[in-house]
Amino acid sequence: MNDAQVREDGQDRQDRQDRQDGQNRTYDVVLFGATGFVGALTAEYLAAHAPADCRWALAGRDLAKLERLRERLATIDPACADLPLLRADAGDAGAVRALAASTRVLATTVGPYIWYGSQLVAACAAAGTDYVDLTGEPEFVDRMYVEHDARARETGARIVHACGFDSIPADLGAYFTVAQLPQGVPLRVDGFMRSNALFSGGTLASALTALSRGPQTLAAAHARRLHEPRLLGRRARGPLGVPRFSRETGTWALPLPSLDPRIVTRSAAALERYGPDFRYRHYASVQHLPVAVGGTAALGAAAALAQVPPARRWLMSRWEPGQGPDAERRARSWFTVRFVGEGGGRRVLTEVSGGDPGYGETAKMLAESALCLAHDALPDRAGQLTTAVAMGDALLDRLRKAGITFRVAHAR
Repeated sequence: MNDAQVREDGQDRQDRQDRQDGQNRTYDVVLFGATGFVGALTAEYLAAHAPADCRWALAGRDLAKLERLRERLATIDPACADLPLLRADAGDAGAVRALAASTRVLATTVGPYIWYGSQLVAACAAAGTDYVDLTGEPEFVDRMYVEHDARARETGARIVHACGFDSIPADLGAYFTVAQLPQGVPLRVDGFMRSNALFSGGTLASALTALSRGPQTLAAAHARRLHEPRLLGRRARGPLGVPRFSRETGTWALPLPSLDPRIVTRSAAALERYGPDFRYRHYASVQHLPVAVGGTAALGAAAALAQVPPARRWLMSRWEPGQGPDAERRARSWFTVRFVGEGGGRRVLTEVSGGDPGYGETAKMLAESALCLAHDALPDRAGQLTTAVAMGDALLDRLRKAGITFRVAHAR
């Protein structure tokens, strides 16, 4: 090893130490986009559940809105009256770099992430700052891997995307299911998702943006494959599957071409516990065939309209970002993901379930992910990671204590 390599390795170790030494940063957690619909719910969750010694702050581009939010949070916890407010715009590179340098963990709810997220990821990767978001956009995740994974590994930053309903129930649900199966054998897991929830304007904007960027999404996936190391001696696959009636759940199963199966298979590729040959398929679970047919038609129509800019803008205008279901409607919402796992002669049926998935539970998942990175003892890993790889059992335990159910329904 030459002198330059020694100096480089020494700097890498120092960079990692800077990340791990919280006293070098002003804050443990900064919540960016705090005044948006999901951002405000996340702030309320932190106000109610963050440890008393957690140093956290609110960030956004509108100081007046941040002040009003802080007043509301003070009714939950009077200590929040002194909560620091940080003004920053996602498009201001200097402000974003200062934001990342000020905290150990940066949590962001500002989407669509393909428009507003890249400078935040770049700043966190450069500063050795852990990062969590709520993206469900495959193109964004793949682009951030190509552009920033290597630097994040150098500085010790943990870049963890999809820390909400996209994709924690699928990722940690599959992780929990695999733990019930034998080791060292091929494993097959299918996930079946059901929910009665509504979506917000921000979710609609992100979904339509992703649907409108088919060629860019394919190009980003291709670029990632060129950069990502090949998995040697093992396989981790996420085939789309076909529509079918699931006898295991008693419902019609419709393949979901979402980010979730990609996240699950990346966890499987990184963790040997998933076995030498792992396959995951992800479905929407629908009880009645006419609903399944209608849902498929509606998704196809939305995808077609998203390709036409005027139609896409019209759809987005029907529900503006910042709007979402009211508290009463959210209180009636729920989700369930059932997993069927098989391998080594054993078969298990597990379940992950909770309340309103897109907002209440998503805010809980994002907040607990940020607190987990800031305060828990975790594996020494860095770069772009999944929730299962970065936090695993620690986050699963946190979410269970927070009221999200992970259980074995049947095993034989």
